[in-house]
Amino acid sequence: MSTNQLIIEHVSPFNVPITVEKLIEAAKEKGWQNPATHNLQQSLAKSGKEVLPVEVVEICKPEYSGSMLEKNDERIVSVLMPCRISVYEKDDGNAYVALLNMTGMSAGLPQTITDAIRSASDESFEIVKSVVGPF
Repeated sequence: MSTNQLIIEHVSPFNVPITVEKLIEAAKEKGWQNPATHNLQQSLAKSGKEVLPVEVVEICKPEYSGSMLEKNDERIVSVLMPCRISVYEKDDGNAYVALLNMTGMSAGLPQTITDAIRSASDESFEIVKSVVGPF
């Protein structure tokens, strides 16, 4: 596992497509939705750019997003939504999973937002751990 203040990265025991599939399944089992998955390798190929596989899985749980968007002054955090999990291949041939340390980013925000972000972040980590193993 690689970690810094903002991003946490962990190797997956599966390839990129299987990791993505398992993450979406695990998220749905915990009551999360998958509004979109972005295949950046395919998108860039359309512009003539070749990159290794990269997919970004969006997950959302209305329980958390709703509480974060109810008040005018708190809607600014919509820039952080939905939660995203990146799955990509590196030159070593392994697939990796990365996600933002949202709890660390929530310092100084209103308590309602901090609580929702902390809960969403904790669950996002649990979803990832259920697929790739403990960090």
